[in-house]
Amino acid sequence: MVAPDADRGGSFRLYVLDRPAPTGVQAALSSALRFATMNNSKIGRRTFLRGGSFAALGAVAKLDARAQLAAPNSSGTELPKLKAPALACDCHHHIYDPARFTPLQPGAVPNARVAEYRLLQRRIGTTRNVVVTPRPYATDNRVTLDAIAQIGSNARGVAVIHPTITNAELETLDRGGIRGIRFSLNANPTTIAATTADMIEPLSKRVNGWGWHVQIAMDAEQIVAVESLWNRIPSVIVFDHMGYIPQPIGLKHPAFALIRRLIDKGRTWVKLSVIPANTKDGPPTYADVGKVGQAYVEAAPERMVWGSNWPHPNEAKTPDDVILFDLLAQWAPDESTRHRILVENPEALYGFVKSA
Repeated sequence: MVAPDADRGGSFRLYVLDRPAPTGVQAALSSALRFATMNNSKIGRRTFLRGGSFAALGAVAKLDARAQLAAPNSSGTELPKLKAPALACDCHHHIYDPARFTPLQPGAVPNARVAEYRLLQRRIGTTRNVVVTPRPYATDNRVTLDAIAQIGSNARGVAVIHPTITNAELETLDRGGIRGIRFSLNANPTTIAATTADMIEPLSKRVNGWGWHVQIAMDAEQIVAVESLWNRIPSVIVFDHMGYIPQPIGLKHPAFALIRRLIDKGRTWVKLSVIPANTKDGPPTYADVGKVGQAYVEAAPERMVWGSNWPHPNEAKTPDDVILFDLLAQWAPDESTRHRILVENPEALYGFVKSA
């Protein structure tokens, strides 16, 4: 769209998707206007503006296409080197929609609604996704259910609940696409945990009948401290963010060996996702956490899923999700293994329709 510039008499400004066009394009449009004026062009103002709009729009088509690859709460605009297979799943992200669903605690991330998340999907190439109720919403899962409803059959969810939940409420969550419950008990600078460790066992028994899992977000030391619990609970277990294995101790931390033993028993899964708590090296290589990711994949690729952790709550510096996605090529160099992690494993864990 070309519109008069209120700040500069006789000038016009081009807008593309309601954003001011780049300076160079603005200059080109201004030159064309001056040329028409100097030569007493009889072209009509409306005709010129229409023609100028199309010409300038063509000039910025490539730039605007690249701008559309950007997503809020994710740095960079490059495409991944790794091509996502059809029906690839991002198994861990959050949705915040405070205008429609008021968080119960501080810490909501702005610009993290379904519409913004779809921009991330477009950039990294994933199709399916798993929405995890974020900590500021405590046990209010409406924002997650709403996100699943917006996205449709390609979405599933993980809720946060208390032991007081009724069977009717569990049924509502199940119909809404919930396939697990999360216990976010790790240290957090902005929010108080909505659940406690002593809720894990009774709730595991409740949701096991629905075929759900318990998802554990606990520091590595916390995981080790309740080792006997993991052997008692009946449901499937999913450890967030690689079990929060800290660096630089990495693979030598007892939590890694514990999680490996649980995996070998056949009912434990691990989410391959990177957060500040499990890396010291950081971008672009993430070399330290890469060793952990590789070790998990080599040991049990059939029990791994991948997650972005978008929109990266509590991270001081916004990561580049393309770099995070491309790490999977290092952790799982074999294409069939990556396909398993991105497509087949999520189908098994979350109940997506199996791909052909």
